[in-house]
Amino acid sequence: MNYKVLDMDQYYRRGVFRHFSADCKCSISMTSRLDVTDLAAFSQRTETKFYVNFLYVLAKVLNSREDYRMSYLWQTQQVIVYDQINPVQYIFHEDTETCSPVYTEYQEDYPAFYAACIADIVQAKQRREYGLDMENHPNWFDASYISWLSYDALHVELPDGYLYLLPIVNWGRYRPENGRLLMPVSVRLNHAAADGYLLAKVFLLLAQEMAVFCSAASIGTISRS
Repeated sequence: MNYKVLDMDQYYRRGVFRHFSADCKCSISMTSRLDVTDLAAFSQRTETKFYVNFLYVLAKVLNSREDYRMSYLWQTQQVIVYDQINPVQYIFHEDTETCSPVYTEYQEDYPAFYAACIADIVQAKQRREYGLDMENHPNWFDASYISWLSYDALHVELPDGYLYLLPIVNWGRYRPENGRLLMPVSVRLNHAAADGYLLAKVFLLLAQEMAVFCSAASIGTISRS
């Protein structure tokens, strides 16, 4: 993995970062319902897995801004920006009611990402181990599909002062409302790396990117998205 070290004297949010990493150490989270009607229709039409398609869109969004690719190296006390971050999702074993993490490298080419993700899921189902390996996967963000219900709010708590800067994203089942399909999505960011604008921007970018994805799919250009 490659990254650059941020020059904190030149960082455009240096004042905010200092305040929320030294004076008021906290994270921020938000849940919003996204309209996934078109993405669900695409998934049904192509007989592809909706949550893998959403995972692709999510990974593309979070790679689109340096703000979402930041991390903290506690060994050197440096703030870095990865060239790329990748999703670690979780698959559920019905018989044991346990989960296994699935590591898939993000690729902008949708068919390549989809095929790799499906293969990684198959392997994780066969291993059936928890196998979370953060040491060897430092540039991976947590992405968890809560498939059992459509919720209204969800909070992920980390110790205040722990400078975990990568996003943590959860989403639940979509449900019909006024003729559309709405899905709850929850995003947790460290306040040192993000404010309300950057948190809201994730949802705005997700809506925008889903529209682009579905539009490209409808005209057969999705492999170049």
